This record gives sequence, C-alpha cells and structure tokens, in this order.
Amino acid sequence: MSGQLYIISGPSGAGKSSLCSKLLEACPNLHLSISCTTRSPRPGESNGREYHFLSTGDFEAQKKEGAFLEWALVHGNYYGTRQKDVENILHQGSDVLLEIDWQGAAQVAKKIPNAVRIFILPPSIQALEERLISRGQDDASIIQQRVAAAEAEIAHADEAHHQIINDDFNQALQQLTLLGSSKQSC
Repeated sequence: MSGQLYIISGPSGAGKSSLCSKLLEACPNLHLSISCTTRSPRPGESNGREYHFLSTGDFEAQKKEGAFLEWALVHGNYYGTRQKDVENILHQGSDVLLEIDWQGAAQVAKKIPNAVRIFILPPSIQALEERLISRGQDDASIIQQRVAAAEAEIAHADEAHHQIINDDFNQALQQLTLLGSSKQSC
C-alpha cells in the first residue's frame, strides 16, 4: 500500500508552517518530509527537525547526484526535498506532507502527478507584511524582499488543486484538515 503526498505552498508569512504544525498534530497518518536548505538556522531551529541544514557544497553535490525530488534557489539559499525521504514514508503506507514553495510544488507535480497541491494565501499583502514584521526573524530589507516575492508567488496559486485563505487560523486549519481527512490522513 502506498500513501498520499500533500504539497502545501504559499508565500512566506502566509501561515504555512503554523497550519502544517497543527495539521500534523491532528493527523497521525501524516508525516512531514524534512527539506534540506543552505540557509542558517533561525533561533530555536535544529538540524533534522525543521530542516536538514547543509553547506552549499553538500547541497550542490546531492543535486548533481539527482538526490532531490525538487529543489530551488530562494532568497539566495537552496531548498530541496530528497526523493528517498519521501519515497520511504510513502512506501510504508503513510501520507507525506511537503511544505515547499510553488517552484518546488510544480517540480514535484511533474514527477508525482497524483500529489494533492494546496496553496495557502494571506488575506492581503498588507496582512502578510504585518505578519513578517511581527515574527521578528528578519530585518527590514529581507521583509521587503519577501513581500515583493509574495506578490509573484501568489500569481501561482491557481496551479494548486485547492486554495485556502488564512484570514482566520482556525477556519483555515479546519479546511486543511478536511482535505487530509478525505484521504484518511486524519
């Protein structure tokens, strides 16, 4: 038996990580695939939990070997999902959740066409900017880069099977949980 792959995408600050965290708590048959990145860990992050933190050289070597199901250069850092990590979980009959950007979602959809793509949208660009500022994780120039990138990313929302506007967190979580429960994840 094989599990189902779910892809959650959306701009930085839309609430993907918070929604995914709560979804994983509610859905025992859903497992997060830990992506790789070359960015530095943020306060409170640890290797192997939020990401596999790799040097640029290690990432590029794995990329050259074809180890990644998807990868992208985002905000000056590499991000990618190792194919073997996803396949191992799916082959165990469990469902997999990928929290990746729209570029990665498009790459995965080509390789795994039955993946369910979900795009998380902020209620507005202004609300997104306020969320990024309140996180206190990035300086003003990075926030402005993320806001500018968000506008371009949002243009790809219609490529997903489902779009969820994260205006009310509990309502967005309920919508997301219903999508997972229709496939027996929750």
